[in-house]
Amino acid sequence: MNNFTFKIPTDIRFGKGQVECLPEELAKYGKKVLLTYGGGSIKRTGLYDTIIRLLEGFDVYELGGIEPNPKLTSVEIGAKMCKGKNIDVILAVGGGSTIDASKHISCAACYDGPAWDLMMDRSLIKEALPIAVVLTICATGSEMNSGAVITNEDTNEKLEINSPLLYPSLSICDPTYLYTLPPKQTAAGTVDILSHCMEQYFQHNDEAYITDAISEAVMKTVVKYGPIAMEEPDNYEARSNLMWASTVGLNHMLTVGKGGAWSVHPIEHVVSAFYDITHGVGLSIITPAWMKLALSEETKGRFARFAREVFGVCEDDDMIAAQMGIQKLEEFNTGIGMPLHLSEVDIDDTCFEKMASEAIRTSGLSERAYVKMSEQDVMKIFVLCK
Repeated sequence: MNNFTFKIPTDIRFGKGQVECLPEELAKYGKKVLLTYGGGSIKRTGLYDTIIRLLEGFDVYELGGIEPNPKLTSVEIGAKMCKGKNIDVILAVGGGSTIDASKHISCAACYDGPAWDLMMDRSLIKEALPIAVVLTICATGSEMNSGAVITNEDTNEKLEINSPLLYPSLSICDPTYLYTLPPKQTAAGTVDILSHCMEQYFQHNDEAYITDAISEAVMKTVVKYGPIAMEEPDNYEARSNLMWASTVGLNHMLTVGKGGAWSVHPIEHVVSAFYDITHGVGLSIITPAWMKLALSEETKGRFARFAREVFGVCEDDDMIAAQMGIQKLEEFNTGIGMPLHLSEVDIDDTCFEKMASEAIRTSGLSERAYVKMSEQDVMKIFVLCK
């Protein structure tokens, strides 16, 4: 296993009714709160009213309308509000997009220059406002990690900011908040969780057996409970297992002792930066195509293990087992209503070359990925999932 450091400062409050701790916990930081959220679903479900009731006595300022692929513009607005109102703590209510934007806001509020500077040079992040989270969508794991992905709409760049200062101080994870999610969001989140596990699983170091075994357990959990949550939206067992799988899937536990550049996410980030599609939808399309291109005599053992451990494939021949695993993943994705082709989301080959070039420029695909790839390889992936 590779050397690693594992430290997570986030206080997780998991289960029904945990939101009641908000007044006591937020008061530790001060009375001025920036409440961030997305398109307004928290108002339709009544969660907004609950939070406003709990925050009686606090000075609450609101930033709503944060986009599904959070934009730099929203970050800039939020940072300006924090500076102008002397905000003490940010309360992000929503899924990964709201949390990610809030993380960038938290450090941009403590920086004198343009917020995008912090995306280009993480060493500039010297300070950040504390962040609390009320999670309403399980997908990204942003509730218990230090990363955030933001889109610069002017340059079509979708990049990650990351710093130990960006861990949420508190995350409230109540599975009942997932009951009202539209099926498409549940499906996209399920694919996203599975993809996070796969990105960390398909890495060079195969000696981190315990890490891989935990990853397989999380992936099997997603495969088991994703379809149940689709069929039974208010199934607490399914929702709670998916919610915790999301958190464990990207809080660095599944990468300890391993490490390396991710493969599918940087390609999808470029696609959703150009076309603004749902992140999980893009992952559903691109992942099987990447697997087909990455499968070889050298990698067949790892792909076969994935097929056997996650999807229960019974086949002795590694290459055949690996191919069956890819097919099983495609069937899983389509079974929960997710697409496998770019044409299904109205994307043609117009920008393939630009996107392939950008994917290589903004990632470690060509140097540190499980299977190193060139622009031509990324082009092949786009063609495979056309």
